[in-house]
Amino acid sequence: MANGLPDNALFVCFGGMSNVGTLTGLAGLEAVKRAGPGKAAIFCLGGLPTGAPSVIEKTTNVGRIVTVDGCSLNCARKIVEQAGFHPDATITLVDDCGITKGPPTQYTVDDLETAVAAILAAMAAAEPAQ
Repeated sequence: MANGLPDNALFVCFGGMSNVGTLTGLAGLEAVKRAGPGKAAIFCLGGLPTGAPSVIEKTTNVGRIVTVDGCSLNCARKIVEQAGFHPDATITLVDDCGITKGPPTQYTVDDLETAVAAILAAMAAAEPAQ
């Protein structure tokens, strides 16, 4: 953790219109918990397009950026990029985890575990080589 910031900024879509959107948020929260103190935090996706000064400053100074999208619309990734940032790793649950898009509450514990594992792997892959 540098400058009081976590190693990884997670930007998750957390869209409640589908299961994969819901899973991005739930899995993001669980991945932060499992990663341990100082390793990751969910940053404010809505603060990027509004130009919220604290969000822009923290995003500028964080070590790595990981975006987590549910579907191929890739809203989180696009918002991060439109704000002028380049994600170090990106995940799309439908494409990268094989989770089928469906109604908001139609997901399994296995889907959640798959998404958490993908986020943790993306954070590890985004780490610089030692």
